[in-house]
Amino acid sequence: MIDDGDLLVEIHVPLEPDPNIPEDEAQFPWIEDITQYLLDLDEGDEAAMYDDGEEFGEVYVFSINAADENTLLSIANRIANLPGVPTGVYAMVTSVEAESFGEGRKVEIS
Repeated sequence: MIDDGDLLVEIHVPLEPDPNIPEDEAQFPWIEDITQYLLDLDEGDEAAMYDDGEEFGEVYVFSINAADENTLLSIANRIANLPGVPTGVYAMVTSVEAESFGEGRKVEIS
């Protein structure tokens, strides 16, 4: 079991462009929406955005911590249900000590 102080949840969101968005506009507007959502959570002390989001293969990864596992997974679920976020979101329950993305226990979200 990972100590709450070291607990990190990665939220993996598939990089699927919205077919309704013109090619000359940002194809993943949900990245900014999720980033703002996490910044708002950080200000409200519910959890913290551990690091900036980052593209990793065919997903975009957001990392959150500073809360217990149930709270972090609840946040991942809320993010998966934000408007415009593609289906196929999953979380990785891991540690701040992990050497790379994708290590830990996988939890299907959407």
